[in-house]
Amino acid sequence: MSEPGTPFVIRPARRSDDADLAELDRATWSTLHAVQPRPVPPYRPFFDETHPPEQHLVAEPVTGGATGDGRIAGYIRLCAPTPLACNQHVRQIQGLAVARWARGEGVARALLRAAGDEARRQGATRVTLRVLGHNTPARRLYESEGYTVEGVLPGEFFLAGRYVDDVLMGRPLTG
Repeated sequence: MSEPGTPFVIRPARRSDDADLAELDRATWSTLHAVQPRPVPPYRPFFDETHPPEQHLVAEPVTGGATGDGRIAGYIRLCAPTPLACNQHVRQIQGLAVARWARGEGVARALLRAAGDEARRQGATRVTLRVLGHNTPARRLYESEGYTVEGVLPGEFFLAGRYVDDVLMGRPLTG
């Protein structure tokens, strides 16, 4: 499930990834993308009944010909945006994080592409996501992968002393 030529393998998350994914989430927390306050102890598990392992793909580095060395370079969460039958043709990205040591290596792009493949496998015809207006690097990445702005909620969040837009983006998986 990895992009040809990338030094990472993309695989489904396992329940045993919980602690590593929770640590990655805490380490990458930033007001650039997070609307929740910075996590503080006692930390909650990464997986719970509304965020099961099945909704996540993880990236691991490939080293020495091995398919993964156990470190998690990043993850993406892909799920149905609602439980409604009338929009089960849509999948939504509800989380994407890349470890600092793996940034600039194509991990986020590989995860986005793997999520698109997984969404197609699940029968989806579109993928959507939400990104904060001031997160220019993420918006550029999404646009380069075919996502377009489908709506903007101006000033939807008040973060770090300023109002930030919530940008809704999506792309078709067909055609």
